[in-house]
Amino acid sequence: MASRHSIAAALAGAVLVTALAGCVPSTPTPVPTQTVAEPSAAPSATAPAEPVLVEGGTAEENKAYFDKVNGIYFERNGIAASQSLFDNLVASGFRAQDIEVTEDRTSLDLQADSVVISVRIKGECLVGGFAQAGYKGIIAPLLGTGSCLIGTTLPIN
Repeated sequence: MASRHSIAAALAGAVLVTALAGCVPSTPTPVPTQTVAEPSAAPSATAPAEPVLVEGGTAEENKAYFDKVNGIYFERNGIAASQSLFDNLVASGFRAQDIEVTEDRTSLDLQADSVVISVRIKGECLVGGFAQAGYKGIIAPLLGTGSCLIGTTLPIN
């Protein structure tokens, strides 16, 4: 005669098998067949457009380009000489008379911890900051003085 423990174990096993049987499909699952996709005439997703300078455009329309130009410059040079930053923006199509940049040297003739450059565009300012931590660009309102930056800026050649 079977002991109570073996009967209980057999009963528990039967319950477990019955419970698991509900988890297994009774009909075989079809195996997907490999299909060959027809070549598409056009890609399904388009890559975002590369930012470009919008001549006569607003600060908002030119911010992505400003950030791209300055971001690439920072990746290659880090915090660089103010004149070099200015030259890079002019070479990228921004108007020299609209650019301001802070000094890259302190009053003690040490390398500045950061350099800020700006471009006036239609009553607003594209402002880019270069520091050890990286580059960051924003759009800021034009100051009452008609400039973008406060304080002494570098006289540009």
